[in-house]
Amino acid sequence: MEEKRRVATTGDIEVATYLEIAKKTTQEPVPTKEAVSGKDRDVIVVIDFGSQYSLLITRRIRECHVYCELVPHDTPWEKIAPLKPKGFILSGGPASVYQPGAPLAPGYVYESRLPVLGICYGMQAITKQLGGKVAPGAKQEYGHAILHLSNHDSPLFAGVDDAQPVWMSHGDRIEEMPPGFTALAYTENSPVAVMGNGQGIFGLQFHPEVAHTPQGKTILENFVYRICGCQGNWTIGSFINESIDKIKEQVGSGKVVCALSGGVDSAVVATLIYKAIGDQLTCIFVNNGLLRREEVERTFKVFQENLGMNIIYVDASDRFLDRLKGVVDPELKRKVIGEEFIRVFEEEANKIGKVDFLAQGTLYPDVIESASSGTSAPAKIKTHHNVGGLPARMRLSLIEPLRYLFKDEVRRVGLELGMPEEMVWRQPFPGPGLAIRIIGEVTKEKLEILRGADFIVMNEIKKARL
Repeated sequence: MEEKRRVATTGDIEVATYLEIAKKTTQEPVPTKEAVSGKDRDVIVVIDFGSQYSLLITRRIRECHVYCELVPHDTPWEKIAPLKPKGFILSGGPASVYQPGAPLAPGYVYESRLPVLGICYGMQAITKQLGGKVAPGAKQEYGHAILHLSNHDSPLFAGVDDAQPVWMSHGDRIEEMPPGFTALAYTENSPVAVMGNGQGIFGLQFHPEVAHTPQGKTILENFVYRICGCQGNWTIGSFINESIDKIKEQVGSGKVVCALSGGVDSAVVATLIYKAIGDQLTCIFVNNGLLRREEVERTFKVFQENLGMNIIYVDASDRFLDRLKGVVDPELKRKVIGEEFIRVFEEEANKIGKVDFLAQGTLYPDVIESASSGTSAPAKIKTHHNVGGLPARMRLSLIEPLRYLFKDEVRRVGLELGMPEEMVWRQPFPGPGLAIRIIGEVTKEKLEILRGADFIVMNEIKKARL
């Protein structure tokens, strides 16, 4: 870097202007193509090194209408190959690459000759693995910095300002780039803040996925569209069509049972499956006596009166209250409620006759949270608080159509399916219901007081349009 070149610092741009920078449109939006089936969709795979932002990277790529999955760094190629990825992103992480046992990218990331984008630790992993040198930085960078482009022709920077605020979070720095790489941008404390080579491998020392990097989304769009060649063909509509086809194929002529709570996840699952197989689905609505006011009526109006679903209603209020007598510990309350729910659900499901499948509202964060990202152990899905503990003797196969979606995507699916906005945007409500809001023993009197107070508060929030 030339000595005479002035490097801007964070003091040159007020933090308050970041949102204004983010709103600037410096690049024509890339038009999305016609939706395609799952087997033809473009896929980006994020290799997870344990960053707190890993899930956020995945969300940002999906916002580009490109399907993206997050996998542990030790995931074997056999699990990646069926996805047919168009490129890889290496996440950040808390480790240092020069420490013994530090995680590195699997060999197939480079052997595939697909484009690769390393973010923070991911950039350092690229450097170490491809022959460069990483060392502790003379000055750690945490927070805002100003990025200066030194190569304006890189497709990674199309539509990006020459100087822009970015968010740093690293203590190490690139001392020597791998052979064939050139520096594309720098900051005050990082001579190599961005690097790249002619094979589509890039490294960023900052985090483009966070809001504190206003033009970060443009950089990610450039990577998936201009470098990986993605078409932007993953949409909520294509997800619904693909899911309906998969459900029909999986279920065939079998029968499905679903625990309907009135919550967003179970509601969307039930609606999606009903669209696919109609009356082959039976929903069981268990009133545990711990629901909010008008919960039962609202749920039945949407699903039975409007959609015509088969719903079995079970009023088990007294059973749950009897089990909760004398219980004051919050965790014990959850356990008691969960166990009783399993008993009631099993009893009612057995009355239906032969049932082959159980529908659950598992979401993608549940899948990621339960994966053992630091070991080679297989991923495990944490139990759903409503039905996860169903006895193995029921011998039901799982249907989890939402298991690769985030919560906001689930809501978009609900809207696309024509569900009422009130149901889609309702406040999250846990399976144990009002019981976990009550200190001490749960009684009918306490429930009525809480139910009334909750009803008043929610109505005031609606009136204020909050």
